[in-house]
Amino acid sequence: MIPKIESAGPIPFFAKTMKTHPIVAAVLLALAGGLSNQAADWTQFRGPGGDGIAPDTRLPTSLDAGAVAWSVNLPGRGISSPVIVGKRVFVTASSGARQDRLHVLCFNLADGVLLWERQFWATGRTQTHEKISAATPSPASDGQRIYAIFSSNDCAALDLDGNLLWFRGLGRDYPNASNSLGMSSSLVVADGVVVAQVENDSESFTAGLDAKTGLNRWKLDRPKKANWTSPVVMKGTDGKPVLALQSSKGVTGVEPATGKVLWNYDQGASTVPSVTVAGGRLYVPSQGLTVLEPTSDGQAPKQVWRAAQLRPGTPSPVVVGDRVFTLNDGGILSCADVADGKRLWQLRLKGPFSSTPVIASGVLYCVNEKGLIQVVDPAKVTDPAKPESAVTSEFDLGQTIVGTPSIAAGSLFVRSDGKLWRIGRDSAL
Repeated sequence: MIPKIESAGPIPFFAKTMKTHPIVAAVLLALAGGLSNQAADWTQFRGPGGDGIAPDTRLPTSLDAGAVAWSVNLPGRGISSPVIVGKRVFVTASSGARQDRLHVLCFNLADGVLLWERQFWATGRTQTHEKISAATPSPASDGQRIYAIFSSNDCAALDLDGNLLWFRGLGRDYPNASNSLGMSSSLVVADGVVVAQVENDSESFTAGLDAKTGLNRWKLDRPKKANWTSPVVMKGTDGKPVLALQSSKGVTGVEPATGKVLWNYDQGASTVPSVTVAGGRLYVPSQGLTVLEPTSDGQAPKQVWRAAQLRPGTPSPVVVGDRVFTLNDGGILSCADVADGKRLWQLRLKGPFSSTPVIASGVLYCVNEKGLIQVVDPAKVTDPAKPESAVTSEFDLGQTIVGTPSIAAGSLFVRSDGKLWRIGRDSAL
């Protein structure tokens, strides 16, 4: 099925562009893209692969106050993950009594100095659950631009210097697309398309927005039920990118450039923790945890195994080598074999948790809601009956943290409602 390509409704707002010669601008963008690829950027929620795994191997496994490179105050609330491109860290926030002042901030990676800030008035609904805020969805980047979306369904594209390229008030274009608890699905970018998953009980859809203009490339009607999961991009059996959209009905594979539906898994899935892709397979929070393997014939992915005892809480599943981990809200970390889902051991961490663990060099960095970072090294578990040896370090940031951290430049980037930290001892500091 190929969805009808439609206009975006009201024309997006375009800011004045920088007065730069087009050839010079093209060279600068090419250089920026090349540098960002070399810098192991963290370009979206759960990192470049959407799996929480960082290619960076320089993170410290023992954390203390001396490991904090810098911290800065933020002007408003937010649980979105930081995005790191080159030497810049991007964060969203929301402020005001009604959380209707939307912020996109850019900090210098080396010292945390604020490079620029842009603010927008929300055009859509900003009411959320007290635990979250309008700045709940994480932004994304293609290495040339930063794309930010908020719970109000306002979406903005800026260049890396903070110049506004376009703005879409999706809440204005589609006024019934909201829920009383707030929207949280993060953006992904693939094939020149910014994917906004705007799924709810009423006007539920996912849209592919042109990265350069913000206009709709495609729009898919989606199940009418509140959904807080985020899309993931994976490689299809032909090597081309496939967008995995999760909902209460299951998971749908979509071609990012056109919105063409490629396959469908229809046995239901969670609407909170998101699917994770590893080794060409999908680890779906469905009836516990269900592992799917896409086929090359366009049929529904085949089930590899299912394990009811691996049901995750709010945190999404993560895969480290030949082990898969799920973390429930209370803090029980389960480790299982990726081959068959057999649970190998369980470890009680200090909870509660909403944040998804992130991984560097096979080590998990788990941040609970009280701001306690717990470093877990599965290789330290020699006796499954005594997995406590896996916890190598703890560091308390002393503030409520609900969002998932990010990894780049040998550092862990963590944000609360009021502060952003860079934690790491990178020699480039």
